[in-house]
Amino acid sequence: MTIQWFPGHMAKARREIEEKLKLVDFVVELVDARVPLSSQNPMLQQVIKQKAKMIVLMKKDLADQNETDKWIEYFQMQGNKAIAVDVNNKADIQKVIQLAKELGQKKMAQLKAKGIQPRPSRAMIVGIPNVGKSTLINRLVNKKIAKTGDRPGITKHQAWIKVRGDFELLDTPGILWPKFDDEIVGYRLATIGTIKDTILSLQDIAAFALKFLQNKYPQSALERYGIQPDMDDMWDVFVRIGKKFGALESGGHVNFDKVAEIILQDLRVGRLGSVTLESAPSHL
Repeated sequence: MTIQWFPGHMAKARREIEEKLKLVDFVVELVDARVPLSSQNPMLQQVIKQKAKMIVLMKKDLADQNETDKWIEYFQMQGNKAIAVDVNNKADIQKVIQLAKELGQKKMAQLKAKGIQPRPSRAMIVGIPNVGKSTLINRLVNKKIAKTGDRPGITKHQAWIKVRGDFELLDTPGILWPKFDDEIVGYRLATIGTIKDTILSLQDIAAFALKFLQNKYPQSALERYGIQPDMDDMWDVFVRIGKKFGALESGGHVNFDKVAEIILQDLRVGRLGSVTLESAPSHL
């Protein structure tokens, strides 16, 4: 199965990014620390090409720290700056600013060598919808300047934002790519809420998440739901969780959609502990 869509505003956003890329010194790409590669838009990689890039792994507080460390090493080996961030941690925000300043210093040195008055470095911030871009921007400028929300697609246009006099940031709308050739990528993004729950079956997404937990984080599945790793009948698993959490409808029957919502909400807000849904390539 190939999951595909391509709303018009995403096509427009790509064109605008291509046009504005020449105005910036480097790119700040946001990915979700729980799915670092799956949340990297391959279409954006084509657009960005050889531009210097800093990768910010967002929501590190929800991700497995051991996996996050491996992902940072992976991105650094590709020649990128990389940092993991909890937007509610002021020290993390300061590290982002410092890393951005370091990236901009090379460009400023070039301008100075040409006898041109140095200016604040310029960066473009990009990422897929719902990765936390607007929240990060608000933390960087230390005030509410970008709209935030738990729905994909809050940012609809591009705007320049000054970050504490250190550099200028060009905000862009979050964009997805035309289709997911690998359906696992789609399920990972649906599990963390990056794409709307209506794109795929809610129960299928929850079943995907449960199977992953049973395999990679069995203790979390056991402690929260009483589910053993060898319980592979999803019907029985859903019934057990539904009865445990009272996800019932008239007649005492388990409401499978409510069970799916419980599972996904638990994972998304961290009730299942720190979970990373994909591992860095094993060649590290």
